[in-house]
Amino acid sequence: MTPAHEKLISAVDHVVESPNVWTQRLSKSRWGGRIPHIERSPYGHDLWVVDGRNFPLSDIAQVAAVMADRMDSPTRWEEVPQESCVPAARLKAMEQDGVDCTVLYPTLAGFSGETFAALTDSDLELACVQAYNDWLVEEWANASDRLVPQCIVPISPIEATVAEIKRAVGIGHRGVVFPAVPMHLRDVPHINSSDYDPVWATCQELEVPLCFHAGSAPQLQFPPAPNLSPAMAAALKAVTRPASAVFDFVNILFSRILLRFPRLRVIFAESTIGWGTFLLEYADHQYEQDHCGYELKPSEMFRRQCYFTAWYEPVKSTARHIGTDKIMWATKFPRANSSWPDSRAFIDRCFAGMLAKERSQILWENAAKVYKIKLSNAVVG
Repeated sequence: MTPAHEKLISAVDHVVESPNVWTQRLSKSRWGGRIPHIERSPYGHDLWVVDGRNFPLSDIAQVAAVMADRMDSPTRWEEVPQESCVPAARLKAMEQDGVDCTVLYPTLAGFSGETFAALTDSDLELACVQAYNDWLVEEWANASDRLVPQCIVPISPIEATVAEIKRAVGIGHRGVVFPAVPMHLRDVPHINSSDYDPVWATCQELEVPLCFHAGSAPQLQFPPAPNLSPAMAAALKAVTRPASAVFDFVNILFSRILLRFPRLRVIFAESTIGWGTFLLEYADHQYEQDHCGYELKPSEMFRRQCYFTAWYEPVKSTARHIGTDKIMWATKFPRANSSWPDSRAFIDRCFAGMLAKERSQILWENAAKVYKIKLSNAVVG
């Protein structure tokens, strides 16, 4: 059984942004109706409106873990459970689940900030990004050091990207969330272009991880057929989202980014780990077959710099190939497939047969080291 005192850092959870994040922080005289805000549709459902684009609240506020029925989604803001959007309520939910710290990813802003990255007006993009980054520190991180903030960034121009990383880290952000396929969002260079080198260099210099969240590039996912029931469509999306990280992951291994920036740490959020062994073996095989000639094999680059995240799957058989020092654990709160409020029972099943040291590495030590999280008056490092 899981020891009652065993530490747990959830490396991938989500914060649901409140309606006033942007309406209270962006200039109404400058931006007017382009400011992200909520409107009620003629059908009685709420919509997020971002520079003229509509996003149904039920699609954005994926908080089924804390709904009365995990098949439900809120359609009006007043139906959104406080555990997803209010720091004090989130902390109580963490207590209920035995979670010491949570690393936060956005929701309306996109899993990797892609909602704002798709804006063609770079000034509006920067204003929206900065409002989110300020809000997450001021209202969440300042409420408790158990709530670990990560910044989103403008993807262009690169000077603005670098400046915002430095500013955000300066006010307390611990990681940089970045779209894995920015060129799908608007007319910007390919992710492998040297144009982004200042971004990777800044993350390396500031010792903050670069985080790619699975699902931030919908074009890499198989779209549900229109005749699927809502439940089956949701299941298809949930399964293909982590699978889409395959493209992000393999690209990073072959891009030479890791070779050019050997101290850059990269986290593949919501990746799962089951396919990791196959991909690392296959990448090495193809590397050798095609005589790539890199200084390190793909698996060696991964083991030096990268991390997968897991939340539901048996760990022992896969971890011995990937490395227990390269896996982080998550509850994925408050999404429908979150392990909350039974994460400890999930851990008992998923870590069966593993040594206490291996459990500790995955459950909290790896995240504490990368994010410089203090637990029990000590920093792992």
